[in-house]
Amino acid sequence: MPEYLSHRCMSTAPMRDGTDQATPASGPTPASGRLPHIGLLRFAGPDAHGFLQGQVSNDTQRLRGGAALLAAYSTAQGRVTAVLHLLPHSSGVIALLPRDVLPLTMERLRKFVLRAKVDIQDLSEQFCVVGRHRAADRDAQALGAADIGTPDPALGYAERDGIGIGRVGHDSSRYWVIGPAASLAERGLAGSSLETARIEHDWRLADIRGGLPEVYAPTSELFVAQMLNLDLIDGISFTKGCFTGQEIIARTQHLGRIKRRMFRLRLPPGTWQIGQALRLEDGRSGRLIELASQDATFEALAVLNLEAGAPDAEVSPGDGVAAVELPLPYRQVPAA
Repeated sequence: MPEYLSHRCMSTAPMRDGTDQATPASGPTPASGRLPHIGLLRFAGPDAHGFLQGQVSNDTQRLRGGAALLAAYSTAQGRVTAVLHLLPHSSGVIALLPRDVLPLTMERLRKFVLRAKVDIQDLSEQFCVVGRHRAADRDAQALGAADIGTPDPALGYAERDGIGIGRVGHDSSRYWVIGPAASLAERGLAGSSLETARIEHDWRLADIRGGLPEVYAPTSELFVAQMLNLDLIDGISFTKGCFTGQEIIARTQHLGRIKRRMFRLRLPPGTWQIGQALRLEDGRSGRLIELASQDATFEALAVLNLEAGAPDAEVSPGDGVAAVELPLPYRQVPAA
């Protein structure tokens, strides 16, 4: 993965040729194509839905009705190991998640299989994950030419000949497309392999602007689901019953003890990394969970304390970061 898209660092320091090493070429419309940083887990077998029902934060019974689903997989202590985008593929439930947390997530889930008739496989090498933005005319034409059809607005998923298309959350302008790489290429859905850096950059920037959290290795098991705003974007069911981490997540919700939330920020030029602790000029502190360069600055998602000056042993005293808070496309607090 290019350095400016990695979790290690993102810097706006100029390269020797005078270009900005943090900013890939970007056009007037977002680029669509393969997302190699996203992997796939498949849950197959007669007990797949029931198994997932006891492991993830959302109600997987909705998958039986053909709905795409957002959910968290957490530890018993309620800390999110990975955010999962679940699609009801004909071969089994497909979970999309960053590749750097996939091995740990698969290992943890397999420990709970016991006698359940469910097979968990990593399909990252057999299947391809493509991100498509319908804002681009060429993307809308490609989806139509592939004869897959866009998902039903109420469900968010459609499939044809083993190629699945799932809406990203409730954003009707973006879709996941999954299937064997050769099949996607034949239908003109794979996108250019020469624009990988720009495609990933544009996808992650769209996640930031949509307020959609992702958990990578540096931030895995640091946050309870509500800190990632998953309760605000239909990522948690509080009526489905028990699941791993449910006790902590439910207690946090019902006792009103949510002291941190996810915010969208514009950061000044500098060297930033996912998982980095920071303190803002207004006294709030927290950690960065997603980054994308934008001109000479960065847009980011960060989990921050709600109260300025709240104790945070992980942030060193010093000058605060001159960040600008940007709006999210949903209410920051649950509706009454």
